[in-house]
Amino acid sequence: MTLRLGVNIDHVATIRNARGASYPEPVRAAELALAAGADGITAHLREDRRHISDGDIDQLSELCRKRGRPLNLEMAVTDEMVAIALRHRPHAACLVPERREEVTTEGGLDVVRGHNAVKAATSALRAAGSRVSLFIDADAEQIRASAEAGAQVVELHTGAYCDAARAGEAERAATILERLRAGAAQAHDLGLEVHAGHGIDYATVTPIAAIPQLAELNIGHFLIGEAIFVGLPEAMRRMRQLMNAARAAAEQAA
Repeated sequence: MTLRLGVNIDHVATIRNARGASYPEPVRAAELALAAGADGITAHLREDRRHISDGDIDQLSELCRKRGRPLNLEMAVTDEMVAIALRHRPHAACLVPERREEVTTEGGLDVVRGHNAVKAATSALRAAGSRVSLFIDADAEQIRASAEAGAQVVELHTGAYCDAARAGEAERAATILERLRAGAAQAHDLGLEVHAGHGIDYATVTPIAAIPQLAELNIGHFLIGEAIFVGLPEAMRRMRQLMNAARAAAEQAA
């Protein structure tokens, strides 16, 4: 299975909003990413609009339609966000947890406790033609609940693994990685497409990309940061190279 790369352009908007300016433009970053071979664009429209704006979603929706590439709209499970997604009908809608005081998404969606709301949002989005993904921790109960809620995709939260690996906590990183492997296998067996994302960089992508059930990685903050130094196409080229090498090595070893 070829491992797809989705590029999250949220933090181009973070830089723009820091000055209240009109630049840099997230849609321009999306254009560069698509030209450089991104398999899709991801953007998170938060309730407080701290980075991506409604206008950005308008532009990104139009761009992705013209280019024939998927837009993955990350969104909270709220009436407002569901209404926006129903209006734009993105290729994919990824339901994520959201707390206004968090700096970034801190963990996966609790589908078990929020099952009724998640199922209702999933049903509405699927009826509108969007492919629904749930951003969850690699937990057996959450994976089962995701399938029962009608999701077509789960995106496994890789942030804890990446944090542990970067901190040199080898034992903890190995434990979390094994949980990710088990979660990916379980989700695949339940008929779900499996994605992964959050916190991935050059140093952490290889073990994640080697998980055979993964179909897509969504990477944003690191690629946008690296682009400051080498440009977005080169940052993506290096990430893609590492992803492909990891997948090839895993297939050869299997």
